[in-house]
Formats: sequence, structure tokens, C-alpha cells
Amino acid sequence: MDAPPIYGLPQDTLHQIFSSLPLRQIMICRSVCKLFNQILTSSSFIDFITTDKPPLSLLALRPPHHQRHVSHSSSFLNVFDPGQNQWLRFDLNFLPFRSLHPVASSLGLVYLWGDSPDSPESNKSLIACNPLTLQYKVLPQLGSAWSKHGSVLVDSLNRVMVLTELAALFFSNSNRWLKFSSNLPSKPRSPILMSNSVYALCDVGSPWRSQWKLFRCNLSTLVDSQQFWNCLERHEWGDVFDILKRPRLVRGVGNRLLMIGGLKSSFTLNPSCSTILILRLDLDLLEWEEAGRMPVEMYRCFQESSKFKVFGMGDRVCFSAKRVGRLALWECGKGGGGAEEWRWIDGLPGTGDGLCRGFVFEARLSAIP
Repeated sequence: MDAPPIYGLPQDTLHQIFSSLPLRQIMICRSVCKLFNQILTSSSFIDFITTDKPPLSLLALRPPHHQRHVSHSSSFLNVFDPGQNQWLRFDLNFLPFRSLHPVASSLGLVYLWGDSPDSPESNKSLIACNPLTLQYKVLPQLGSAWSKHGSVLVDSLNRVMVLTELAALFFSNSNRWLKFSSNLPSKPRSPILMSNSVYALCDVGSPWRSQWKLFRCNLSTLVDSQQFWNCLERHEWGDVFDILKRPRLVRGVGNRLLMIGGLKSSFTLNPSCSTILILRLDLDLLEWEEAGRMPVEMYRCFQESSKFKVFGMGDRVCFSAKRVGRLALWECGKGGGGAEEWRWIDGLPGTGDGLCRGFVFEARLSAIP
């Protein structure tokens, strides 16, 4: 049987044709036939394609803590595509590491903890990879204590920080980690790296009553003088930290930060909550505003849970809780004019307790820097 005519086209012509497609269509074409997969996964096509192609904004799940030590043969990344309302799975078996645990993402790269295949003991390394191009690089090795107790933060310049209550490791263009002592008053909650600064919430209250404060660390100050955190507060903010129960931080759109928590119904010692509130802080003006609140009928599913998890970025935030069995999704500005929309994400992968953690994965066909 004669080969199809497309087999006779020059490689440059095929590159021109496929490069005109949106990223989602390129990914679909990879599974059409061996020829398409070979072309669209080749380094020559990755180098040819324009870097300004709009990324796919996906919601990636982190594996549950009890599934962190999975075998290499079952390594994959579960992601949800809000645009197509479907779950996808990226195979991570191209990585020669054991016990892979994805923790963060930036500019099309996913950052994972993994054990060296040559070491019989736990010997954690932080790996940056692109599941679309099957490329990866290994950052300078770290001990297992950092992977167990540290939060991995990555910004839009692919600068990496591993943060604990006592210390921080910072990795930029040099091929080594810079270590700094921390002066945080307590364990940092939901730290984020953005706008050349690190932000985190800390509980400065008593064992009987929480009192949350917002702390900031400027990266340039950190590197130049090794000074670290300072409390960010203004008299005009009033009781903004007192109205939320168990607040979390999420990176917002542009130079804005989101703070999310249960809206207290009173100021008693252990108050109930009426819903989940999303506040937005303009980091230029240092002014708060309400960005959204969960509809009451949706919040009823979260009301019985003692805690819930939050993850997202920009104008999209996900919520999970035990025994809910699905994710709640908040999207802002989808309909124009800053309007918010709440909806459910069903078909949650796995057989866990429903308490999911995750991050936003902006998938791109970009090479590893």
C-alpha cells in the first residue's frame, strides 16, 4: 500500500503547518499517528515553534501524602482542563527518578521531588520538567528534610525558593542554593512568590486564639543584606485578618494577592462560618477589596468539613474538602466586567478522601532554560 501523500512533504513544510495550530490541537494531533507524534515531539519542532503561543491553563493535582511513595511505573500528573471540562493525564515515566511528587509550576515547567534511582535510600532532588516536551533538568541536590517540611515557591522568572519556618533556600541563575535564616514568628501558611517578593501568613496569636498577620520579604533585600521578613500592615485595614477563619494566600492577577478563608459569623472563640470569602489586595495601593464569596448552596457541602484546601492562581481558584468528592471552582472575569462564576468539577481522579492539593499548570511547548 502506498504511503499517504503527507509522508512526502518536507519537514519544514510540516513544521509550518503544525505551528499554526493552537496548543490544544497540537497535543491532539500527537495521538493521531506515529508520524505526527514523531514530528510534534522532536526537538527541531520545539525549537521552531513560536514561544508566544498562548499556553493551556490547567489545574494540576498533587498526589495525596499517603501516595507519595509510588512506583516509577505509575508516575503521572492528573490535570483538569477548564476550557474543555475534562480530566487529562500526563505521563511522567520519561523521568529517571523514583517516588515523584509534583509540587509547583511556572512558565510551562513542573517542579517535582524525586529520589535518585541509583540510591537505595531516600535521596531527594528537585526536578524541573516539561511534560509536553519530555525535557527535564535536576537542580542541585537537597536533603530529604527540605522535601518533607519545605514549601516550594516558583515565580515567573523560574526563580525557586524552598521555605520552612526556620530557613529558606533560594535558587536563581547560579548553580547553587543560597541559604538564609528566617525570622518568622511561626510556621508560614500558604507562602507565595510574586512581584519580586515572598508573602506568607503567620499566626502571632495565642494557643487559644489565632491572630493572623501578613509578612513580606523582598528578594533583592534578601540577597544583598540577608535581612528577611517584615510585617505588612496598615491602620486602614482594620479587622481584615479577624473576619476570616484559617486564611490562605493565592497569587492573583498582575500585582494582586488573594486571601481566602471562612467568613466568621461572629468574633467568639470558635465561631462558625457563613461562607468562604475571597479578598483581593492591590500591592501597589495596599488596599483590600472583596473579590468573591462562595454561594450558600455550594458552601453547605463544605460546612461539615473541619478544614478545606485552596489552590489556584490569577482569576481561577479551586476548593476541596473531605468527603465532598469534587472540586469547587471560582472564576473571575470570564463573562467580562469582572463578573465571578462558581461551578463544580466532577470526576475527581483517585480514591482518596477528597482533600486535594494542587497548582496551576500553564502548559507550553517551551524548552528547559
